[in-house]
Amino acid sequence: MSAIRVTAVGNSVGIILPKELVVRLRIARGDQLHVVETPRGIELTPYDPALEAELKAGRSIARRYRSALRKLAQ
Repeated sequence: MSAIRVTAVGNSVGIILPKELVVRLRIARGDQLHVVETPRGIELTPYDPALEAELKAGRSIARRYRSALRKLAQ
């Protein structure tokens, strides 16, 4: 676990992520992190939970209509 210090950025506040954490999260300057509330607190993640739900729905539809999609692809 890494401790992260909160710092002033103009009229706002920001956090500085240690390089090791940036590498582990596979993020770079300009990337978005999503804040997810969990029973244990908050979680910062580069993965968008809403997008994951949409992809799951798309996979379900693709599985259900596999034959029709295969015909359309021809």
